[in-house]
Amino acid sequence: MTVLRASQISPHHAEHVRLPGGPGELAALRARPATGRTPKATIVLVPGYTGAKEDFAPLLDPLAEAGFDTVAVDLPGQFESQALPDRADHLPLPLGEVVAKLIEDLRVAGRPLILLGHSYGGLVARGAVLAGAPVDGLVLLDTGPGALPPGPRRQTLDLGEPILVEHGIEAAERLRDAQDTASPARQAQPAELRAYLRRRFLASSPASLLGMADGLRHEPDRVAELATALTRAGTPVLVSSGVDDDAWSIDTQRDMARRLDGEFVLIDSAGHSPNTENPAGLLAVLLSTWRRWIA
Repeated sequence: MTVLRASQISPHHAEHVRLPGGPGELAALRARPATGRTPKATIVLVPGYTGAKEDFAPLLDPLAEAGFDTVAVDLPGQFESQALPDRADHLPLPLGEVVAKLIEDLRVAGRPLILLGHSYGGLVARGAVLAGAPVDGLVLLDTGPGALPPGPRRQTLDLGEPILVEHGIEAAERLRDAQDTASPARQAQPAELRAYLRRRFLASSPASLLGMADGLRHEPDRVAELATALTRAGTPVLVSSGVDDDAWSIDTQRDMARRLDGEFVLIDSAGHSPNTENPAGLLAVLLSTWRRWIA
């Protein structure tokens, strides 16, 4: 029997919804506890660069079953969400303002709200807190204090920008596909998953891809600002990473947690995306942490 690995196309019972955000609406997946159960908290999940709400597909049903009203979004310009007008609008701080407004709309009196940002989404989640988002907990997953360090991921952004600008998104997708041919892990993906990843990339706004790439290469270190905001509000923070993350180094993320006076937890058997590489391990960390926060 073939065992399907967790991925963006993992089955779930979340509802496709449209929520206020940006110039129009944000596409989202919302998984609620069973009828009659009062949610313990609202969870907002923010994806990374070239990502989408489906990056959290393996987490949605387990979080709902654990009693959490969970909302995973496409940021403006990602997959099924309308882009903002300009490239610079997709930097972490402007997108953080969009997420902060979304959080205001999702808040329910007496119910905690926890924000999780993955990779570039972590920089955006930080921007949301700096914009005044009223959160009761913050999770920074496989993200860093600022721009990506030198390395293959940053080189890919440098290579892809002129192709996207001069030749369009189809050409950028052909570059991605060519790079994937050298990745055994990508080649092992089911055809249905590869088709979904191609479809969502082609649906992305070029302005959003370029703006987010700018953020990944040039975002300053705002950890001190974030620490001040979290301390002022009494908001707990968890920094977590796959043990084999190849974006920001483990030492960098551990130091960020120290500077934020937060917890730091590594996820075994995972790299840059524990949400699909080891969702059970990530869930164990999140649920134990969140239950302490809201107790």
